[in-house]
Amino acid sequence: MREALIYNRLEGADVRCHLCAHRCLIHNGQRGICAVRENREGTLYSLVYGRIISDNVDPIEKKPIFHMKPGSTSLSIATVGCNFRCKHCQNYEISQYPRERKFEVPGNDMTPEDIVRLAVQRGCESISYTYTEPTIFFEFACDCARLAHEKGIKNVFVSNGYTGPEATQMIAPFLTANNIDLKGDDEFYRNICGARLKPVQDTIRLMKELGVWVEVTTLIIPGLNDSEKQLSDIAGFLVSVDSAIPWHVSAFYPTYKLMDRPATSVESLRKAVRIGYDAGLKFVYSGNIPGEDSENTYCPSCRERLIHRVGYRIRENRIDGGRCPKCGTVIEGIW
Repeated sequence: MREALIYNRLEGADVRCHLCAHRCLIHNGQRGICAVRENREGTLYSLVYGRIISDNVDPIEKKPIFHMKPGSTSLSIATVGCNFRCKHCQNYEISQYPRERKFEVPGNDMTPEDIVRLAVQRGCESISYTYTEPTIFFEFACDCARLAHEKGIKNVFVSNGYTGPEATQMIAPFLTANNIDLKGDDEFYRNICGARLKPVQDTIRLMKELGVWVEVTTLIIPGLNDSEKQLSDIAGFLVSVDSAIPWHVSAFYPTYKLMDRPATSVESLRKAVRIGYDAGLKFVYSGNIPGEDSENTYCPSCRERLIHRVGYRIRENRIDGGRCPKCGTVIEGIW
């Protein structure tokens, strides 16, 4: 255990957690919505500090991050727990673990030094805090990110965007990139995720303002968030923040509590890509259906193909000094 960051002690032994947008009021002996932060006699503790349930080396494209060091690898780590209850979570075995049982926290004990050392040993240019929501293991992620930053290793969040503003401001100086899910409209968030839309939008804006490279992912689920209006609203919001934000529209496959939904069609993904470009976004990518032309990066000015991708593999990268080699247009990203 480790005492939590970003909470207030209240009257009696109650506490108010400010780590994420839920801002849970937690009574003595109880846990927050994430189920991994517990109030013990007026002190809030993280139950998952250093308890790593998963560590893997992934291509950075798997996050998906397409505009930061293409072709590099990222040490990807997670603990159990999440502050959302998404009915379509592909990692529900670990994200929802604390809700399914009374538990001794699973995982391997690791220190921030262990994580950074492992990233170096495995030749990774970055560490990704992913698989579950990194905000819920924020104390450990912060300590790792500070140390990695000192060593010249980049840090990446793969997040649902419910990180509170205090936590966002704390982690941003050490965070290179953040892929944030923008899942749908407010009704989708309430019914499918147990959350709300506006805090996610606020996090996207704040991360950009603080200089973090932001990419956004929307998993297209038939009948739930795939209408032209819903997709146009998402694309329009991103344009209002920065038209250079890469938008990843990914195919859904039935999982967890949404086994009754069909998989996303190629035609639906292509429609979302078109909507993104029509709204004014510079970079729109399809995901989870390898071989689509919209996996590639094109110059927004002359449409020259700059990065050729197949799935998570880079076949060719022609970006030269952050510019299109044909017309000289700046291609936003970290190259």
